[in-house]
Amino acid sequence: MSERDVTPSGGLPFTVKPRIVVIAIIAIAVIVLITSSFYMVDQTEQAVVLLLGKYSRLTAPGLHFKLPFNLEKNYNVPTRVVQNMQFGFRTEQAGITTLYSRGDYPEESIMLTGDLNIVDVEWTIQYLIVDPKAWLFNVENREKTIRDIAQSEMNRLVGDRAILDVIGPERSAIELQAQDAMNRRLGGYRLGITVTTVKLRNIVPPKGEVQDAFEDVNKAIQDMNRLINEGKEQYNSEIPLARGQAEQLIQEAQGYAAERVNEARGDIARFDAVLKEYLKNPDVTRTRLYIEMIEDVFAEEEGTDLIDRNLSNFIPLKTFQDQPAGGAQ
Repeated sequence: MSERDVTPSGGLPFTVKPRIVVIAIIAIAVIVLITSSFYMVDQTEQAVVLLLGKYSRLTAPGLHFKLPFNLEKNYNVPTRVVQNMQFGFRTEQAGITTLYSRGDYPEESIMLTGDLNIVDVEWTIQYLIVDPKAWLFNVENREKTIRDIAQSEMNRLVGDRAILDVIGPERSAIELQAQDAMNRRLGGYRLGITVTTVKLRNIVPPKGEVQDAFEDVNKAIQDMNRLINEGKEQYNSEIPLARGQAEQLIQEAQGYAAERVNEARGDIARFDAVLKEYLKNPDVTRTRLYIEMIEDVFAEEEGTDLIDRNLSNFIPLKTFQDQPAGGAQ
């Protein structure tokens, strides 16, 4: 076949040669071949490769080859990215000051507690994809399945508790039990994910009189706890002081008792010694005791003279001693 010019039927102002058309087709085929033969997997991903629609292999991060012209297709799955799912609210704007939207998701947050009260629970879950193949092929509506299982387990746990327990001391227990229960349910569905965190964000009664009443109850509980803490502080400051004072009094009393006992024992010892001497010579001992007693009685007296009452011939020596020397009047 001889080479000839080809003029398009549209009447273009230039002619197209068959060789140029063939070169263009070959170039396009080469570009398609190259672009469809390689694919890139990010560091946070794993790729699932299908051969003619059937699972073929799982590839790690990096540049990989595959059969061109869509004979093999790759689906990159973020296996190292912690994904977040919110219930009862949505994040409108993330940043330093995060903005949230509330009130538009009552079907997710309104729950019935075990004591038949209604509570509004806002919460989040975080999960990781651990099996990319299961994540892509085992469940059709993955997000809805996760939401349904998460809501079911959270409603069950809240429904087993009183409202004050849900709002107060049972928050941590609910988070841990919800995480375990969700992982068991999701494992049964072979969804290929693991829930890493369940976090209760905000738990309040519905708006209106019920919420106002619960706020009053919470304030009363806070006041009660504050007074209890103040009482404990006062107790801790007063009781040790009183115990120290009591211990001091006990020690003083014991010291006084020991002193009195020792004094009594000393008196007994002295009395026994005197008794022994008295038994040896009663008259002498009696006279000595009498003189010692008189000395003790008049030890601090001045100007007192002791004389024998049986003295028959008494000379007033004291008068003579009091007169001044030399016969002065």
